[in-house]
Amino acid sequence: MTIQTPLRLYGEHCSPYTRKMLSLLRYRGISYQLLQGGPGHAPQELPKPKVDLLPTFYLTSEEGEVEAAVDSTPLIRRFEREFNQCSVIPPDPALEFVDYLLEDYGDEWLTKAMFHYRWAHQPDAAKAGTLLPLQHTLALPIGKQEEAQRIFRQRQISRLYVVGSNENTAEVIENSYQRFLLEFDHILQQRPFLFGHRPSAADFAFYGQLTQLAGFDPTPMRVTFEVAPRVCAWVNKMDDLSGQGVGESDWIERDQLVESLKPLLTEIGRTYVPVMLANAEALERGDPNIQATVDSKLWKQPAFHYHGRCLQSVRAQYLALANSDRRWVDALFFGTGCEGIVNLTTTSR
Repeated sequence: MTIQTPLRLYGEHCSPYTRKMLSLLRYRGISYQLLQGGPGHAPQELPKPKVDLLPTFYLTSEEGEVEAAVDSTPLIRRFEREFNQCSVIPPDPALEFVDYLLEDYGDEWLTKAMFHYRWAHQPDAAKAGTLLPLQHTLALPIGKQEEAQRIFRQRQISRLYVVGSNENTAEVIENSYQRFLLEFDHILQQRPFLFGHRPSAADFAFYGQLTQLAGFDPTPMRVTFEVAPRVCAWVNKMDDLSGQGVGESDWIERDQLVESLKPLLTEIGRTYVPVMLANAEALERGDPNIQATVDSKLWKQPAFHYHGRCLQSVRAQYLALANSDRRWVDALFFGTGCEGIVNLTTTSR
């Protein structure tokens, strides 16, 4: 179906995925209307998504039918089919696959750092616990404000286990984030975006999480500034790329990217990959929890069917490649730890 514009979406600026999509829409010049609020509080007249996630898009067809759609990754691909200007998908199929993997890493691993820093550190929990309920309901009465904030903060802190954050893994998460910053900073020293001189979907995924890590929560803000101030500057630039000119030559050729991408892929293979593989194994066994070894530490968290679907989607993208493109990806991944993502027989053990 052809989608009518302006696109309507329900979201909040404290949502990394809302920020991801707003920046992408501005860059692509797709008009939109943002309806602000927290999950489950969208206007009653709008259809409900199957899962309340931010952002929720309300896509209206030419026939006037309204559909509630969530999940930024397939939405980005859907918008690629509907709108022509300023594509965010590299035209090289092999790089399109790598971009897909990096986007999933941003969405599903960097978000662990975001949630961990926000609720495992007292100053961060105090700030988020105070401001986020007000951003959801600005007119929260003063008499109810303190209690609402206390309940919200306690609920979020109690859910740290969901992303695998605990006393045993805190160091793993924080060291991983700092290594990511160093590797991403190294890339930004060479070019303004992951795949050249125009942003890809993965850039927007990184940006979404970094709006919180580098721009809201006190502890990771300090860490980001101390470790990689260039990344802080990049986040500010990414907020609005509506004036960014584009050309096909802005995408860098695949062989020019190998040296700079390898270290980042090695970090992905060190952290994201073993957890995703352990999640797939737990789902296959029917186990509600996963166990993996990450940086010699035991990693435990609930198993998620959504993460299982993410892994299946990554592998489907890989299998859809032509043999020559697949061989190039295999060579790029060799020695990084990412081999397990594309090797259907590899497990986390």
